Amino acid sequence: MLGLALLGGLQRVMAAVPPVPAAPRAQGTPHAALDAELAAVVAEPACTLASLSVLAIRRGKVAYQQQFGQRFIGTADLPSRPVTARTLFRIASISKMMTTFGLMRLVEEGKLDLDADVSRYLGFALRNPHFPTAPISLRLLLSHRSSLRDEAGYSWPASTTLKSILVPGEANHGSGAMWAREHGPGTYFTYANLGWGVIGTIMEAASGERFDRLMRRLLLDPLGMHGGFNPAEFSDDDLANLATLYRKRTTDTEVWDAAFPWIPQVDDYSLRRPAPPPGIDAYVVGTNATPFSPTGGLRVSAADMGTVMQMLINDGMHRGQRFLKPATLHTMFTRQWRLDPQGSNGDTEHGLFRAWGLGNQHFTEGVAEGGHFTGVGHLGEAYGLMSVFVVDLAARSGMVALVGGVASDPEKYPGIYSSMTRFEERILSAMYRRVLAL
Repeated sequence: MLGLALLGGLQRVMAAVPPVPAAPRAQGTPHAALDAELAAVVAEPACTLASLSVLAIRRGKVAYQQQFGQRFIGTADLPSRPVTARTLFRIASISKMMTTFGLMRLVEEGKLDLDADVSRYLGFALRNPHFPTAPISLRLLLSHRSSLRDEAGYSWPASTTLKSILVPGEANHGSGAMWAREHGPGTYFTYANLGWGVIGTIMEAASGERFDRLMRRLLLDPLGMHGGFNPAEFSDDDLANLATLYRKRTTDTEVWDAAFPWIPQVDDYSLRRPAPPPGIDAYVVGTNATPFSPTGGLRVSAADMGTVMQMLINDGMHRGQRFLKPATLHTMFTRQWRLDPQGSNGDTEHGLFRAWGLGNQHFTEGVAEGGHFTGVGHLGEAYGLMSVFVVDLAARSGMVALVGGVASDPEKYPGIYSSMTRFEERILSAMYRRVLAL
């Protein structure tokens, strides 16, 4: 009854449409068995997935790419739209790694220094008030060791400056919950979304460009990628290919029920184009980049994430053009933090995090069943989206998986060999076994 009452207050509720399977391959053709295995994961009754887009690269080349389900689940007035190779997903925290690529290009341009006190870019002293003599650098922000915390939030309107939030005594500092009390900068790992709002703001201040447009210049245009951090500026074509993210969960509470219809969470622009972030016309560049969500707001396709992966495999080259120097990539993927044997130098979030570079996670335990396939990359989760980007640079191989919605609480389906969900384990293990391990 509670679920029905909550659903009754929603303006638009999607029909309970089953996922559309991928176009079947002929029996006996390469990857027909993998298609069937992944289709079974998508249609699993206990935790159905609204959509899935996957890609695997083996020895530097795309060896598998497939899509399942719908980027838009139809209503009484609008038809469903299937996921295609061009479908853009809001990739959640993998955006952090993508933001880091842009940042490293600014480092190469000499506009940013990884080890400088970031106060010089922000125009105010960024200090943990409990450790006032310890400077905070980009290296610490990028490796989640800055002592920032998410308890006070990590996104604000364009009219709110980060200075007013981060500096004691300013208007929006409040109780100071954004600062760790027990561990100072450089001493402890705690995953913090807020750090990327600060990073995006630093990038704006150093370049003089608004974050969404800066990332288009630094990342998307050079690699020929579609999408971006601001759907209001998407082309009609990109907007038509944008996936709506779903859950069978009410939007403002934690009520899950697989019998619910699919409920859109974000990026439902089926009736109207997205509006620009409120107040952006009066925004002062370099004061608060969080409306564009450097932490999780990038919309791109699995295919374009494969383009990024191939650039990494090719030591920073893309179609004969230098995107990043090999030395820059070496710096970015050099390990900055690893959990010590006593587990005393960081919060692993139930074993999910064990090692970190600059804007990237190190998968030291393996992402496929049996401990296979270690590498570097990032995970993402938000609004029903579950995402994985993992690449073994030495083996020149990697995997991308984008889930556009879940029907049941993912926490009720934990993995059996990792801290990921069981459906993520099944997706990655299937691609590893049937493509990468050949």
